[in-house]
Amino acid sequence: MTADLARARDGVLTAADLARVDAALQGTDDLLRSAYRGDDGSRQPVHTAYVPADRYHPGLPAEWGAAALAAAEAVGGLDALAAHVGLTPELVTDVVPRVRAKLEREPIEDLRLDFEDGYGDRGDAVEDADAVGAAARVIEAVRSSAAPPFIGIRFKSLEKSTRARGLRTLDLFLSGLVEAGGLPGGLALTLPKVTTAAQVAAMADVAAALEGAHGLTEGSVRFEVQIETPQVVLGADGRSPLALLPRAGAGRITSLHFGTYDYTAALGISAHHQSLDHPAADLAKELMQLAVAGTGIRLSDGSTNVLPIGDRAIEAWMLHARLVRRSLERGFFQGWDLHPHQLLTRYLATYAFYREGYPQAAERLRAYIERSPGTVLDEPATARALAWFVVRGVQCGALDTDDVIAETGIGHEALIALAHPRPVSRTDPREDSA
Repeated sequence: MTADLARARDGVLTAADLARVDAALQGTDDLLRSAYRGDDGSRQPVHTAYVPADRYHPGLPAEWGAAALAAAEAVGGLDALAAHVGLTPELVTDVVPRVRAKLEREPIEDLRLDFEDGYGDRGDAVEDADAVGAAARVIEAVRSSAAPPFIGIRFKSLEKSTRARGLRTLDLFLSGLVEAGGLPGGLALTLPKVTTAAQVAAMADVAAALEGAHGLTEGSVRFEVQIETPQVVLGADGRSPLALLPRAGAGRITSLHFGTYDYTAALGISAHHQSLDHPAADLAKELMQLAVAGTGIRLSDGSTNVLPIGDRAIEAWMLHARLVRRSLERGFFQGWDLHPHQLLTRYLATYAFYREGYPQAAERLRAYIERSPGTVLDEPATARALAWFVVRGVQCGALDTDDVIAETGIGHEALIALAHPRPVSRTDPREDSA
């Protein structure tokens, strides 16, 4: 009996057994390391605004911010609008000054100069000139500090009918940037109307070719993929190409962006019922979440085309605020805005989301770091989610870094490390708190 206990205590698996398991799981290990690297912790914009490419000029973001504030004054002020869209009196007091400062300082976080649906077919000569001009204006904005943190173009799709035109526009735009001094740090390129993983693989190949031609660092040309066709959600073979996109993109996909109206229209949903919160849209977005979970590829919701102008502006603002909040609650931390007046409810709803959730997040993070008992027992995965929530709030301006450090007991770098899910060696935030 004693010998049996000793044998059990020592264990029976040998080095050969472990080697056999290691060999069997080598493919899994390689997959997890290469395909599921996690988020890199960098800033993600809360929205993408887009304008026809030929209408962009360096002063446009400031014009959008001023137009938004003027629209709020026309309905009684930003405080009144905040109350209209459902903010409590306490939140109005807390959020409105932050939103006003945001609209004065950084009204647009991400701007896309559109050469696709918002631009149309104007002939090759005109689009060539506009592509070159867009690059020049972006460089001018960057040099004068008038550019949003993220800026770039949406070019035409890789479908046969628009492929050559789209790639030429991309080529001219990138070449113009490089010739003027290099790619902006927040460059964003959007590939629309993807239907197959092969199109994404082709785009990755084009990106590599552009890097090689311009002597750019490998991986510096990355792109977003717009999910706006049924075929990329469910393919002809009965499988979802969404799950193939991360590997097809060879590490170059930054995010998947949902296209509300192209997608719902393609399903035959009547125009009156096409919306971000249609059940068919929700299904597609849930599959997008599943397809890129753990890959580091981010998600963006689409837009609402109900604009807050005219006699029904309040109703449109209420709708937009509700949809922004709904997206945030479902894990889509970015969306598309089509009009300056939508900036008001983009930031009111976003800031309210973070301000409301922050007190409990801070309390739970402090309890986790200090290993103290609290009302909720959080595991490491939940602690990462709490930290990422707080980091996002700081990045967009809803939360203040100094307050976060004081109230969570976590230094800024340690908070990012805790939020960062990549399996890399980092300081334990419990050992590097403020």
